[in-house]
Amino acid sequence: MKIFSGNSNPELAKAICASIGVPLGQCTVSAFPDGETYVKIDENVRGEDCFVLQSTSNPTNHHLMEMFIMMDALRRASASRITAVLPFYGYARQDRKDQPRVPITAKLVANLLVAAGANRVLTMDLHAQQIQGFFDIPVDHLYAAPVIYEHLHKRDVSNLVVVSPDVGGLKMAYAYAQQLDAELAIVAKRRKSPTETEATAVIGDIAGKNVLLVDDLTETAGTLVNAAALLKSRGAEKIIACVSHALLHELGIERLKKSSIDELITTDTVRRSAIDGVNITTLSVAGLLGEAIKRIHSNSSVTSLFEFKGGRTS
Repeated sequence: MKIFSGNSNPELAKAICASIGVPLGQCTVSAFPDGETYVKIDENVRGEDCFVLQSTSNPTNHHLMEMFIMMDALRRASASRITAVLPFYGYARQDRKDQPRVPITAKLVANLLVAAGANRVLTMDLHAQQIQGFFDIPVDHLYAAPVIYEHLHKRDVSNLVVVSPDVGGLKMAYAYAQQLDAELAIVAKRRKSPTETEATAVIGDIAGKNVLLVDDLTETAGTLVNAAALLKSRGAEKIIACVSHALLHELGIERLKKSSIDELITTDTVRRSAIDGVNITTLSVAGLLGEAIKRIHSNSSVTSLFEFKGGRTS
């Protein structure tokens, strides 16, 4: 087994390798002066089970091309199997044709991964679970929830209500509420533009309670911040936001600094520099991904990685 990493999240790749006691594979991933990506695998991979780790975070297209070229290099070097490991699957929000003359880019990325040489895919917290069906190869879909559950149980937050900031996240919020023995509420929202949303109503009792806002990802933080403002106006006490992938554009950072959110809990699926003025707790999913890679290599079941204290995260 060999694990290789592109340039999107080398720290996570090193942590995964450390967690399972496997050295990180040697490869050169750089750019020519005109911006074209150059890749060379610096060790023998003939007949090896290879894993290529790359989060498709900003710059998304550049990181995708790095991954495609790395897999092509491994395929031409006679690797026996290539698994694309995407802790964050970019373009996942473009998963349907909801307007005339628009693409389904999540499906296009799936096709390109297979064309580049992927034999299977390992990913985490897809924005839409049906993306698994865009592939005709095996997809192992993990959840960051067990790592986040463990952190929250250690903190023992009392008088808690779990809130979904929109209808689409209700299933995830329900799973959190079950595991944390908390009540459930939902915020109704209306999207005004790709970067702006409006929270319009709260369904559920949140007055005088601590709130856990859960979502799969945030970039401009509009959904979370607007939901938090509405919840605060309805009498919520402490507000904790919890997202698997915190991409955090500059607009999102500014919004969080001025928001009613007391803390943002997220994971290291995407690389992120330190941010002043925002209380962020970053949990590592390296152990979870490392265990999944180990089990895929040994052809063992990964089902138990979805389970937490007898429950299911999905």
